[in-house]
Amino acid sequence: MRDQLRMRLGQVWPELEIIGEAKNGDEAIELVDQLKPDFTFLDIRMPGKTGMEAASVIGNKSNIVFVTAYDAYAVEAFERGAVDYVLKPPELERLQITVDRLKGRLDKPASAAPDISSTVTAMLAQLTEKIATPKPAHLQWIQASIGQDLRMIPVEEILFFRSDEKYTCVQTEKYEALIRKPVRDLAEELDPALFWQIHRATLVNVNAIEGVTRDIRGRHLVMIKGRSDKLEVSRSFLHLFKQM
Repeated sequence: MRDQLRMRLGQVWPELEIIGEAKNGDEAIELVDQLKPDFTFLDIRMPGKTGMEAASVIGNKSNIVFVTAYDAYAVEAFERGAVDYVLKPPELERLQITVDRLKGRLDKPASAAPDISSTVTAMLAQLTEKIATPKPAHLQWIQASIGQDLRMIPVEEILFFRSDEKYTCVQTEKYEALIRKPVRDLAEELDPALFWQIHRATLVNVNAIEGVTRDIRGRHLVMIKGRSDKLEVSRSFLHLFKQM
C-alpha cells in the first residue's frame, strides 16, 4: 500500500518530497518528531500503535491524512478541513482533491490553521466507538502483474483464480494477470459469498458461473459466462451446486 500511495502521489503532486516511511504507528510518531513533515499519511490499522493512536500523539505537529478502508463512516468523520481521508486503494481523482486541500494548507500562515489536535481527538473518539468490534474485512482489490505492469483489479471484475505450483492466474473478462498468493490464502481473504472454492487450486466468482456440466469421465465442470473455460469441481466441493 505504501508503494501504491507513493506512486500515485507522485502522479498528482510531482513536486512533493516524501522524506520518510514508517512500517507502524510507533515508527510514524518517531519520524514525525525527527523529520517534522508538513503532512503525514496514516493508515487506521497498523502494527503497534494504530493510526488513530499515532494521530493522538502526533496532534498538531503535522497535518494528518488518513488512509482507510472504513468508508461506511470515514467519509462522514474525516470530511473536514483539518484532517482529510483517502479510501483504499487510493484513486487518482480522490488524491487530487486531497492534494489541492494540502496545497491550500501550505498557503495559510500557521496562525490561521485550525487546532488539529482537538479536531483529531474528537474524530478519534467517534471512530473508536464505531470500530471497537470490527468485522473482518474482505479483499476489495487484487494487486497483480501483467508483464512489466502492475494492475489494481477490483475483485468484482475477476472471473476466477486458478493456481499452479508457482503462480495464481487472475482471470478477468478482458485480460489475465498473475499473483504469487496461493488459492488457499485467497479463500480466507475473499468474501465467501462472492467467491466459491471449487477445487484446491480454483476459486470462481459466483456471478460468473453460467452453469455446471459433466464430461464423458463423469467430472463436474463449471462453465463461465461468455468464455470457453470449464473449471473442474472436486468432489469435496460438489455440495455447493446441489441447488443448481
